Amino acid sequence: MADPNCQIEMASAILTRSDTFALSAPLTLDCGRMLDGVEVAYETYGTLNPDKSNAVLLSHALTMDQYGASLHPITGKPGWWQRSVGPGLPIDTDRYFVICANVLGGCMGSTGPASLADDGAAYAMRFPVITIRDMVRAQIALLDMLGIERLHAVVGGSMGGMQALSLAANFPERTAAALIIAATARHSAQNIAFHEVGRQAIMADPEWRGGDYYAHGKGPEKGLSVARMAAHITYLSEAGLTDKFGRNLQDRPDGTKGAKTFGFDADFQVESYLRHQGIAFTDRFDANSYLYITRAMDYFDLAEEHGGMLANAFEQSKARFCLVSFDTDWLYPTAESRQIAHSLNAAGKRVSFIELSAPHGHDSFLLDVPALDRVIDGFLKQ
Repeated sequence: MADPNCQIEMASAILTRSDTFALSAPLTLDCGRMLDGVEVAYETYGTLNPDKSNAVLLSHALTMDQYGASLHPITGKPGWWQRSVGPGLPIDTDRYFVICANVLGGCMGSTGPASLADDGAAYAMRFPVITIRDMVRAQIALLDMLGIERLHAVVGGSMGGMQALSLAANFPERTAAALIIAATARHSAQNIAFHEVGRQAIMADPEWRGGDYYAHGKGPEKGLSVARMAAHITYLSEAGLTDKFGRNLQDRPDGTKGAKTFGFDADFQVESYLRHQGIAFTDRFDANSYLYITRAMDYFDLAEEHGGMLANAFEQSKARFCLVSFDTDWLYPTAESRQIAHSLNAAGKRVSFIELSAPHGHDSFLLDVPALDRVIDGFLKQ
């Protein structure tokens, strides 16, 4: 049932509704366990039309949440896709009813490691290991509660693109279209390796306490910060980092301009930038959620779920697909999207594919890329 204390507000001329939905039955997980009392925190933007045919599900990336087009309650910053979701924007809330849910395992209201178990203590590492498909199962339950049998489209970038692929493959009757941006159908060895560095940084922090840090008032903030720093590098491009920071030095506290300290403070501007990103992240994200969500991403292999052939995954789908990659994205390079496009073609599905030029690396889907705006707008209006 929906939370009676839900909030409805007008944000940037968007009718915004924040709510939490509690599943009435246990959620069956890929690991074989049943998770009871699952809650899904979500926001909606715009108005659902009478025949409920204008719903767009917006699936978020690893470090994002349900606040796609509204001010974040912790940081006070605009939503992560506020430039793309709203009246007259590519995902037009005058036309579409947009749903964005915090993923299962998250830390912004959906059930995750920080949630309370039956004994009144946080799950911590007792929380079951989840998959991308488990996240989608929770989203499907949310759609059922909203009475939405078929989406106009599911849209996602990065991990959100994985969810969009999973929904289209595993629940083919539930969406008419899928827009997948800067994503992959499986995690490569390099992807897994970067995530493992982050997880080990968290677990090596003495404040992690085997995951049972919730009652101690302090978590593994240093480890989580390092994990964020390592991951953030993969979201950028070398050219973008060079253009923004180069080898520029920080000014010293005593006013000396661009000088070396001959120590291990943040001498270079890029070092200071990464440290800021790491520290800011710890204010809004739970370390155990980071462990669980990155593990879910590493386990993602859509072909493996469907007999080892990626084309098999889309056999039952009647959806239109659009795949977008960026030429500077080395985390999920264009070859990953091209492989998905080839598999969709092999399965006889309707698919369009485009590589866009942008200097921002993997994060290009979150930043100002007018060509992406045109692709989103055109695909959703087809």
